[in-house]
Amino acid sequence: MLAAAAKVSGENFPVALRVLPARYRRHLLALYGFARLTDDIGDEACPGARLRLLDELEADVARIYRADGTRGGPRLPALRALAVTVAECGVPEEPLLDLIQANRQDQVVTRYQSFGDLLGYCRLSANPVGRIVLHIFGVASPQRARLSDSICTALQLAEHWQDVAEDLRKGRIYLPLEDLEQFGCTEADLAAPVTGPRVRALIGYEARRAAALLDEGAPLVGTLRGAARLAVAGYVAGGRAALDAIEACGNDVLRVTPRPDKRTLAGHLVRSYVGGR
Repeated sequence: MLAAAAKVSGENFPVALRVLPARYRRHLLALYGFARLTDDIGDEACPGARLRLLDELEADVARIYRADGTRGGPRLPALRALAVTVAECGVPEEPLLDLIQANRQDQVVTRYQSFGDLLGYCRLSANPVGRIVLHIFGVASPQRARLSDSICTALQLAEHWQDVAEDLRKGRIYLPLEDLEQFGCTEADLAAPVTGPRVRALIGYEARRAAALLDEGAPLVGTLRGAARLAVAGYVAGGRAALDAIEACGNDVLRVTPRPDKRTLAGHLVRSYVGGR
């Protein structure tokens, strides 16, 4: 959990805002620890061992939900912390399994033909996090889950557009292939040290798509009160600040990785919280 907390400051959005009550921070950090562990297995483990390790992780998730007096709970420290969150917040198993499945998909799918295909990936890799967050705050409902999905997909897309060069080094391209073709871009263009005009135009197009999804989900903030409202406003603010950073560098995402500054993030947080969107 301490390792997870140390990484929080590097994210686009405040995973566990310091002003939140301790019980929420603890649960959010447990979720973050699980998500980071899952991603680290999918990205950093020995390639030949990743699928096996993801299977073992899924088995440990199963121990949370199937532990009884004769069988013990999860073995991994991150999963033991998560088990407390599951028990206290009623977190269902499906979104946890979806996050693992997203990392399995990363091992075999490195390109997405269409934007719709990419959205399907985000349904596994991003949306489950928001749904778990709603359970952590005790505000889960079908309508809120739909709005949360739009926010989380937008956050995932913004991260992909920030990290085009880093993802390419891992052998992955999340920019839809049909969009690359539409803008006259090649994979070689994405490997260039600076972002050419056609790639810049493509990134601007994709960033506007992410912004539209963020606008679609932002009304979720207005349905919430207290700590839940503050946390979700923070996620929305993080997405807006990330997209601002991409725009501010002229969509030159290959030369540098655009990151939002704290002042911009704080401004968006206030506007999101007060305006409820």
